[in-house]
Amino acid sequence: MINYNPKEWFIFIFRISRADTFRKLLPLMVAVSVYSGGIAFVELNYLTSDESKYIRNFGMIHGVLGFVISLLLVFRTNTAYDRWWEGRKVWGGLTNTSRNMAIKVSAMLRHEEDRRFFRLMIPNFAFALKNMLRENENFEELDPVLDLKRGRHLPNQIASAIYSRVNSLHENGTLSTSQMLALSADVHALTDHTGACERIKNTPIPFTYSVFIKKFVFFYVMTLPFGWSFSLGYYIIPVVVLILYALASLELIAEEIENPFGTDDNDLPTDQICHNIRKHVAELLS
Repeated sequence: MINYNPKEWFIFIFRISRADTFRKLLPLMVAVSVYSGGIAFVELNYLTSDESKYIRNFGMIHGVLGFVISLLLVFRTNTAYDRWWEGRKVWGGLTNTSRNMAIKVSAMLRHEEDRRFFRLMIPNFAFALKNMLRENENFEELDPVLDLKRGRHLPNQIASAIYSRVNSLHENGTLSTSQMLALSADVHALTDHTGACERIKNTPIPFTYSVFIKKFVFFYVMTLPFGWSFSLGYYIIPVVVLILYALASLELIAEEIENPFGTDDNDLPTDQICHNIRKHVAELLS
């Protein structure tokens, strides 16, 4: 995730970052420029006035279609942002659950071995969840407390180990029933956070809807030169490119943020959140 000062907006007008859609769309914009120039050349030089009078009115449909496509793109962008923001709330909830569990363990347990177990395993859950969402079994970030098995659900393994430890402490009398139930609620919350993240990641926008928007944008832009070349001349080239850039960029941005758990520039800062959880839990259980 890119950290920036939103008040210094003027510098971003002329700055092109790695996440900017301009770079991704540049080949397409060049192709559309050539296409628009070709259409304008044919219409301005080879069509008679009788032939052109019907095509001049073709641009009238773009006013209606532009309104429709703007509604579709606004809905698409809002839907993608809702998924991004929901993912942020889930990871905020994971942070709070980890801190709450560490606070409870700090007050309930005095034995260093037990405190060390939770000091390592609570952050391990966050790192395991992050790696699972990225489809990356990276065991290097996990503190070696358990014999975790590759190919299995890592967060489930860690949550199961935490609950087993809580249950064992209750059975040997270290934790009372009320204390065991309090910690069990936090373990339950961990699995809830996992399920929420999996729901966001594994349920993208319906395929048909995404394809329809792309087709709609493509045909809308491709028909622009036909109706507006007589009015704008060769200025239709930058106009069409600008419209393509605006409409296609909204779709690209929505595609990037609808799965906010990856490593793109606009994805959630899950690496930073995981390290903060490890830092705060270590402070509470040191």
